[in-house]
Amino acid sequence: MRPKIYIFGDSITEESFGDGGWGASLAHHFSRTVDVVLRGYSGYNTRWALKVLDKAFPAAGGGGDDDAPLAITVFFGANDACLPDRCSAFQHVPLHEYRHNLHSIISIFKKRWPETQILLISPPPIDEDARLKFPYVENTMGMPERTNEAAGAYAKACVSVAAECGIPVIDLWTKMQQYAGWKKACLSDGLHLAQTGNKIVFEEVITKLRDVGLSLESLPIDLPLISDIDPSNPLKSFEN
Repeated sequence: MRPKIYIFGDSITEESFGDGGWGASLAHHFSRTVDVVLRGYSGYNTRWALKVLDKAFPAAGGGGDDDAPLAITVFFGANDACLPDRCSAFQHVPLHEYRHNLHSIISIFKKRWPETQILLISPPPIDEDARLKFPYVENTMGMPERTNEAAGAYAKACVSVAAECGIPVIDLWTKMQQYAGWKKACLSDGLHLAQTGNKIVFEEVITKLRDVGLSLESLPIDLPLISDIDPSNPLKSFEN
């Protein structure tokens, strides 16, 4: 069977298999070499992610050592960073707990699959004006439930945890804000990704995976390509 890459996160991950999504692009990029497996849970924070982790992923050795994925992306923080005194306060996780939860998630994966590459992705920046137009729950306060400043603090914590654990990280909060007009180009509703935002995540993930030795050039194709099949004796290609 093909090896796997799991993508684990909140709605930004769950929606990534849609048209133009970074997960769909990743699956297309690795077609014929790796199965990209979606584990996205809209609205979830790191506290909830820890609660469901054992249900979302197979136990180590459950189907043999070959079941260990090549890599896992961990993409949480956008919901943890909801402000505790705004309309989405039920999703808020304090910054110190967010750090602790990321450490715990990484530790569980490393213990379960020691050879699997883990890639952290920070929460994206926030367009606060757009968030006023797209609240998840009724917003009687008339104030955005997220701020870019808060998202930046969680992104900084994510980068710090990655350094402490010795794993790669994508600082999406910083990366996206380097693009002119990022609020409209990268985000569809002030939080979720538009086409450019999805493209940025996809390209960053591919780069980080290549840096740790996971690329199309390093991964075998599981079955013969049409170009390798002899038209005069097609079945011979399937004998090996």
